Amino acid sequence: MQHAKPLPTYLVQRYHGWRATTWTENRAWYRRLAEDGQRPRAMVISCCDSRVHVTSIFGADQGEFFIHRNIANLVPPYNPDGEYHGTSAAVEYAVTALKIAHLIIVGHSLCGGVKGCHDMCSGHAPELEEKTSFIGRWMDILRPGYDRVKDLAAADQLRALEKEAVLVSLENLMTFPFVRSAVEADQMTLHGLWNDIGEGGLEFFDPAAKRFQPI
Repeated sequence: MQHAKPLPTYLVQRYHGWRATTWTENRAWYRRLAEDGQRPRAMVISCCDSRVHVTSIFGADQGEFFIHRNIANLVPPYNPDGEYHGTSAAVEYAVTALKIAHLIIVGHSLCGGVKGCHDMCSGHAPELEEKTSFIGRWMDILRPGYDRVKDLAAADQLRALEKEAVLVSLENLMTFPFVRSAVEADQMTLHGLWNDIGEGGLEFFDPAAKRFQPI
């Protein structure tokens, strides 16, 4: 691959620092993870946004979470059409092979993907309507959420749509037969969270109250 380049120097230096400290101090743990394989208790689906760092939020160690990140933390509906489905493949592996106990969707404030969906659905981003837009076609998943918030006051729509990204994903998860089976058999639980980046807040979706509540 002639276009690949060596790592930037600052990343090389950070690696050597990690190897000399964290890895060295915990080498037995890392070797155990390598030899015994992973046994995460939970899967987390979060946004690609670099500001969202779920392992820091929960103080998680390596081997604790099976993490999948994508634009706007979305889960598409079950659609076994023989095409490429990275998120669906990750869910399938977590549920059927790793037998996770919890599947957590984490949305967040100021999500660029959600804003793109809002702009597209409100007619302000015609470039995302193009069939060639990977982002636009991915954000089509969130169109049902937009339909539920479009009549709110303009100032409230984006935050509401960020939370709809979590709810739409939870709804779509239940269209996967193996997810529904695990949930109905009490072998796995689903959870929806929303993180306020600036304030460090975390809210969970309370199905009884049908709204997000602070943790």
